[in-house]
Amino acid sequence: MRILSILATLMAMVLFLGSHAARAEPLKVGQPAPDFSLPDQNDKTHKLADYRGKWLVLYFYVKDDTPGCTEQACKFRDDIHQLTDLGAQVLGVSVDDSASHANFARKYNLPFPLLADSKGGTAARYDSLRGDGGMAKRNTFLIDPQGRIAKIYLSASTSRNSAEVIEDLKRLKGS
Repeated sequence: MRILSILATLMAMVLFLGSHAARAEPLKVGQPAPDFSLPDQNDKTHKLADYRGKWLVLYFYVKDDTPGCTEQACKFRDDIHQLTDLGAQVLGVSVDDSASHANFARKYNLPFPLLADSKGGTAARYDSLRGDGGMAKRNTFLIDPQGRIAKIYLSASTSRNSAEVIEDLKRLKGS
């Protein structure tokens, strides 16, 4: 029984380290965005390929219904028409589950999908998983219509992230 326990612990460590070692190099502007396939608050699955041909704002946030994350989500909500007019789709991602996302989206009338990355795999591929694996970092990625990273916002400002994305989209699109 003790051997099985030790083997289980070793296997868990290998899986944990393997998932965090999957992204040895930091992501860079110009490289292809890592793929994802995640359910939203309505259990609809979203994949990176679904957004080919559009600008995508993929923002990782710490936790549903916390002050900073609520501010950031509401700023994206308030700016959604400017973002869609620029041809961009917004997706929020955290390690919360779909039910938590559904409550958060309903409470604040969020008009965009919130993706449930409950195992943290997508956050890890985007260098956006905290060391303990229990929460995502507050990073945002602007992905171009060809699926390449156009801009990276590390430790994004909850109050300015949406406005910064809009400014950069206008600049990148020559608007």
